[in-house]
Amino acid sequence: MGRAFEFRKARKMKRWASMAKTFTRIGKDIVIAVKEGGPSPETNAKLRVVIQNAKTANMPKDNIQRAIKNASEKNNENYKEIVLEGYGPHGIAVIVDCTTDNNNRTVANIRSYFNKTKGNLGINGSVEYLFDKFCVFKIVMCPEHEELELELIDYGLEEMVIDDEENEIIIYAKFESFGEIQTILEKKNIEIKSSEIEKLPKKTIDLDQEKKEEFESFLEMCDEDNDVQKIHHNCS
Repeated sequence: MGRAFEFRKARKMKRWASMAKTFTRIGKDIVIAVKEGGPSPETNAKLRVVIQNAKTANMPKDNIQRAIKNASEKNNENYKEIVLEGYGPHGIAVIVDCTTDNNNRTVANIRSYFNKTKGNLGINGSVEYLFDKFCVFKIVMCPEHEELELELIDYGLEEMVIDDEENEIIIYAKFESFGEIQTILEKKNIEIKSSEIEKLPKKTIDLDQEKKEEFESFLEMCDEDNDVQKIHHNCS
């Protein structure tokens, strides 16, 4: 059928694989949110956040509802969140956020990825001090964003970015302000497209092209692990 067909097929398969990983990770987030605060998004703020992120990722509504139902069952997997830190290839600081039902398996796997790429998995706190934690909200563009910005300054707002191409506003605020800002946005009926916790490096490190490719290979290795939810690093 020709090279063009094969290219389109490969690209589609890659996109499907990426969506499957995203849905798996969101499913774990739903389990943890339900276990902590119950299956009702009306009374569970954390679950509301996860549902918003699921919708942004185009996760089907049936999948979301099924995940909530499964999470409510007593025999569901007992996931927990763990954070692993270390130095990857070429001295790049890395924080790996994981959700797992088998702590030993996850730690062993992540350590192997560091070792295979001449990195070193460290102890908790070994690189965390090189990052600042922020809560990040993406909201639908609203005409009153200047007034909103002034109000949110009192609640730890660090920066508000207008993205005209995506027709959205990105809010960066102090980590501990997450709940307050979520409440304010919801009370104002401002649509939240997604929200998350970001660990942003205080300083970044530049690598040449060859070293950067080696580091990206390490990132891909980690990202393919189903226990890995998110990876933070200080490579520019």
